[in-house]
Amino acid sequence: MNTFAPERQQDYGEDPHAVRESDVYVNEYVRGFVEKWDELIDWEARAESEGKFFIDLLRARGKKSVLDVATGTGFHSVQLLKAGFDVFSADGSAEMLAMAFQNAADHDFVLKTVHADWRWLNKDVHGKFDAIICLGNSFTHLHDEKDRRRTLAEFYAALKHDGVLILDQRNYDEILDNGFSSKHKYYYCGDQVTAEPEYVDDSLARFKYSFPDGSDYHLNMFPLRKEYVRDLLRDVGFQRIHTYGDFQDDHEDACPDFFIHVAEKEYLADDE
Repeated sequence: MNTFAPERQQDYGEDPHAVRESDVYVNEYVRGFVEKWDELIDWEARAESEGKFFIDLLRARGKKSVLDVATGTGFHSVQLLKAGFDVFSADGSAEMLAMAFQNAADHDFVLKTVHADWRWLNKDVHGKFDAIICLGNSFTHLHDEKDRRRTLAEFYAALKHDGVLILDQRNYDEILDNGFSSKHKYYYCGDQVTAEPEYVDDSLARFKYSFPDGSDYHLNMFPLRKEYVRDLLRDVGFQRIHTYGDFQDDHEDACPDFFIHVAEKEYLADDE
């Protein structure tokens, strides 16, 4: 007789708004949520919305080896593999990595994966990479500033001397200052799924994800302001930082849903 362990459920205790630790995400991505994640993403719609943005950024800089540190269910790893990049895929959630491996297999790729905590990334991931991508609003899972600084230092160390980090985030400035609205166009493209903040203050954005079968899941995240992230990137040593809004270069008046920071490590002399 086969027996199976009961599926874990999300559990935030008596006060979900008090759960503000960097390690909480591991228990947030329970199997049921992970299995529904691609309904939220909608691979085909997302591929159409972002086009070759990341591929073109990397090719323009002559990059070949890419470490995807927030692999999730594998969308960007697979897109980059299709484009001919050498991709290594990491995630802190074992459930996500298992789904990513299967999704890659379904596209005829064998994903090179590692289960790793960003704060000790170089303990588990060896070698230097041309580029690191940290996408899907993943950096927001770090609730403590010391964890954010430690993580960016680990990313910096894992890059070659002229490497580039591409890191995205929600436009929390707009959410904090003016409330939430979303064009629901670029990142979370599943048209039957909603992803909206249930509670927001200066140090917590608690998002609720509702699916067509009536199930709801949550993520507790830190609401990162754009300039704060850019300052962190400068502090750790990145030399050039360019920020896009929803894949557009000129975004100041557009109130984008997401920002994408492109941080380059190559040393600049003072006169550059």
